[in-house]
Amino acid sequence: MTRTTAELIADRQRLLGPNVSTFYDDPVHFVKGEGVWLWDAEGRRYLDCYNNVPVVGHCNPRVVEAIATQAATLNTHTRYLHDGILDYAEALTATLDDSLNTALMTCTGSEANDVALRMAEAVTGKRGIIATDATYHGNTALVSQLSKSNVPTVGFGLDQYFRFVDAPDSYRNPDPDGTLFAAAVAREIAAHEASGTGFAALVLCPYFLNEGFPNNPDGWLAPTARVVREAGGLLICDEVQSGFGRTGTHMWAHEKMGVVPDILTLGKPMANGHPVGGVVTRAETMAAFRSGYRYFNTFGGNPVSAAAALAVLREIQERGLVENARVVGDHAQARLRDLMARYEVIGDVRGSGLIFGAEMVLDRATKAPASAYTDRLINAMRHKGFILSKLGRHKNALKIRPPMVFSIDNADILFDGLDEVLRDTPLS
Repeated sequence: MTRTTAELIADRQRLLGPNVSTFYDDPVHFVKGEGVWLWDAEGRRYLDCYNNVPVVGHCNPRVVEAIATQAATLNTHTRYLHDGILDYAEALTATLDDSLNTALMTCTGSEANDVALRMAEAVTGKRGIIATDATYHGNTALVSQLSKSNVPTVGFGLDQYFRFVDAPDSYRNPDPDGTLFAAAVAREIAAHEASGTGFAALVLCPYFLNEGFPNNPDGWLAPTARVVREAGGLLICDEVQSGFGRTGTHMWAHEKMGVVPDILTLGKPMANGHPVGGVVTRAETMAAFRSGYRYFNTFGGNPVSAAAALAVLREIQERGLVENARVVGDHAQARLRDLMARYEVIGDVRGSGLIFGAEMVLDRATKAPASAYTDRLINAMRHKGFILSKLGRHKNALKIRPPMVFSIDNADILFDGLDEVLRDTPLS
């Protein structure tokens, strides 16, 4: 059935229920993707500057072939033996510190973070979790409690187990060496212990993507990691967005930030759109979890998912996409700084590799966030044929996070378009 846009919106509400989110004031209907390009139902082409799920490009031939070949051979669950999940776990852990040597496969990042929190309880015997106040880690009953920006209106009375620290903000509240953030974490650890809940883990994205990816220097998280370990807790790094070379400097953002997590959680880009998530940890942590919980995931780590995930990892490694992220990201930030010199509404430019963006402000002196303007800007870019989004505490930072095959030519097309939209979109 081919529906008009209006029919699609109406049928979504009728069949899927209310409040099913869409991007843009005028939602876009995509029907085809290839590389960094998307096409809508009218045949118009858009440059994808946002989606990290198709990390090696939409409809990547290597991934498509891996899925099709394995699906035509065998697909079942992990209660039967198969090589694929082991081949992938071995290849994945080979990219990490030697201590991170065992993996558990899920279908989503939400599931991965849910498992990670249970691992922390299994190891420490405590339940107190700390996160930042401007983050998102998923939507299970447990991890949905970590989101202060989308607080559930119903739940299971779990909020007493969660405490929050202010998200880092290098633009408004500089913390050059990370000691202020570490001190804030220490205060919340003490509060957990004083309440009788006890401290189990700090969970964060090491590059703080949802918080607006502040410009923190390499090694910035080391003081915080020391505070966590001295208190007997675990450091959980959620690399659903920041991992797989996206920063351009390292394969993993936690390396860039100078830490080795106790637990690493993964999702979105792992299999280029095939639903794959995962948890990587130490053997003893995995053993504590496996002893404390009877965990089985019907679809996690199935042969088709494992084949897709391994194809993605090999594409990143063999095509040099981490280095590509560095080169293109450096060029992108130079283009953004040029725009900043000409448009007062850009208050700050930041990023690393193929995570880059600009914070939009009403006034550079006051740094007042231009949230409504940012919304108008991304909608104008959508109508010009560019897919990007916004994020941060004030939803005033452009979030540009394209597939890892994004090129310098692609970046130039993007910033030429952004230049025109900035020129044509008045602040008021």
